[in-house]
Amino acid sequence: MKFTDLGLAETLLRAVREQGYDTPTPIQAQAIPAVLAGGDLMAGAQTGTGKTAGFTLPMLQRLMAKPAAKDARGRVPIRALILTPTRELAAQVEESVRTYGKYSGLTSMVMFGGVGMQPQIDRLKRGVDILVATPGRLLDHHGQRTLDLSHVEIFVLDEADRMLDMGFIHDIKKVLAVLPQKKQSLLFSATFSDEIKALADRLLNQPALIEVARRNQTADTIAQKVHPVGREMKKELLTHLIKANDWHQVLVFTRMKHGANRLVEYLMKQGISAMAIHGNKSQGARTKALADFKSGELTCLVATDIAARGIDIDQLPHVVNFELPNVPEDYVHRIGRTGRAGAQGEAVSLVCVDENGFLRDIERLIKREIPKEIVPGFEPPGGERPEPIVLGRMVIGQGAGRGGNHRHHAPQRGAGGGGGGGGGGGRGNSPRPQGQAPARPDGRRQAQKPQPRLTQQKPR
Repeated sequence: MKFTDLGLAETLLRAVREQGYDTPTPIQAQAIPAVLAGGDLMAGAQTGTGKTAGFTLPMLQRLMAKPAAKDARGRVPIRALILTPTRELAAQVEESVRTYGKYSGLTSMVMFGGVGMQPQIDRLKRGVDILVATPGRLLDHHGQRTLDLSHVEIFVLDEADRMLDMGFIHDIKKVLAVLPQKKQSLLFSATFSDEIKALADRLLNQPALIEVARRNQTADTIAQKVHPVGREMKKELLTHLIKANDWHQVLVFTRMKHGANRLVEYLMKQGISAMAIHGNKSQGARTKALADFKSGELTCLVATDIAARGIDIDQLPHVVNFELPNVPEDYVHRIGRTGRAGAQGEAVSLVCVDENGFLRDIERLIKREIPKEIVPGFEPPGGERPEPIVLGRMVIGQGAGRGGNHRHHAPQRGAGGGGGGGGGGGRGNSPRPQGQAPARPDGRRQAQKPQPRLTQQKPR
């Protein structure tokens, strides 16, 4: 099947050809006709499957087919709304809208927190067809009456599972409450948990169902490898791998923000260009780091899980788990950023004794054993015992109990011990002052609420 077989307009096909694409991915081949037909859609697809073009192309076509009714001032209303969990994903989705819609005559903008509202207000005043937004900033604008969502014809909820993981369910419900009842709704999620199904029941009307590339599968094009290593030798091993193999584009994952910062400082001292991307970085710094990494100017991009969500880079050759995630599904998300579109990719995990429980959980999830290879000179010291991985007053990991599946209170000491060379557990959230609500990826503060058990898998 070719893109020309999907019923897309020539203006869209021209933009697709200019990007070098000829054959649609499985999600595109199924989603594009379904969206063009005008019905609601529930699609199981994760980052890297081509889902963005899967909803962007038919959305553009449907909007092109029916000219917008302008208001009294001659402005076009917002006719399509795409909601994403993070700033990076919002920016990339809107970039795709502009790329594929360059000959469509339609206008778009992206809206997220962490930057000033006034430029966004000025842009809204000029009128925009397609709005890509994170939930918090969208509701800020709605609360200030700086945007009108009453003309939305197509609504896309992207990465719905991560939205729920990050506590956006109440914001999503608020957004749904201000959208028109009559609209086409599209929901994309890597998993279909009970919570996602409940949300779909609320949002979708007799949806078509598409499911590709389930989350607990890893692509055959990704060569996976584990390097067992001493707790205190991870930074040195990473440096050795980059230099000895002459790697030029490496995405490295840490658990926590401060661990990412420390690793970047170390790599820079070793002459390896590196930048960190996480929630504490300004939007400008995050955008520059991503752009430099994509262009090849930056060798090493060090990221936490949430900040990396939505990083979409063609032909990314190497992903390194500097620290294994304590949620096994996140391993699949991490390494899924390489080996795309049939290209070969390599996923390397640096695993110390503290993380063996996490590794077993990952292998159980993907139903395969990952090959182990000790790099001479970096072998784990004999007799090294598992130590707990500390996150604030929480302790996770094998040293905290059986296989990392128990929650304990840690001794009162500095957060982020254990775990070797940037340790600490959790999901990319650094410790914060007691009683302060966490910052969200869209730049707003959310209300304090009971924290989830860090050592258990999230409800799926």
